[in-house]
Amino acid sequence: MPRVLSESDVADFRERLCEAAERLFADKGPEAVTMRQLAAELGVSPMTPYRYFKDKDDILAAVRTSGFDRFAEALESAYAKPASARSRGAAVGEAYVNFAFEHPQTYKLMFDLNQPNDGAYPDLERAGARASDTMSRYVRTLVAEGVLQGDPVEIGAMFWVASHGAVSLALAGKITQERARELIAAMNSALSRGLRPAP
Repeated sequence: MPRVLSESDVADFRERLCEAAERLFADKGPEAVTMRQLAAELGVSPMTPYRYFKDKDDILAAVRTSGFDRFAEALESAYAKPASARSRGAAVGEAYVNFAFEHPQTYKLMFDLNQPNDGAYPDLERAGARASDTMSRYVRTLVAEGVLQGDPVEIGAMFWVASHGAVSLALAGKITQERARELIAAMNSALSRGLRPAP
């Protein structure tokens, strides 16, 4: 008879399983990973993961939810530091790039992987929306203070696309991380010049 698990036991195992899943999903792709492989990674029986998650999609959703929340926390922390609107924007951009390069597996699972049933996971939708909000919040401040002009959500999307493109090329080994940072700085500068209010 299996022992009764405390909430702490459940949370600990779920966290360890998600960490193992993140590595395997990023290395092999979720389609190539089985529940049996995940169980073997932790040294437990093949049925053990089913005590904590419904299936592999459930694990993937939990991994991505955690990633989006950690990403949002990094950007929110950068934004929260007292500074000018421009400095905050630069700090958020730096936090974005740092997160991607320090957590490449997480980043790939968050943005380079389509999970078509996101709507089945409210926590994942919430975390994704939180991350999206953090990527436009600093732009709303820049627009409110007259530094930039336009729709903050659209401007935030433009900065995101520029950063994501360079980051993805670096993570794919096509350019160096240093070159990615240089390109992001140049693109952000060009975008900012084009979005300044007319004199």
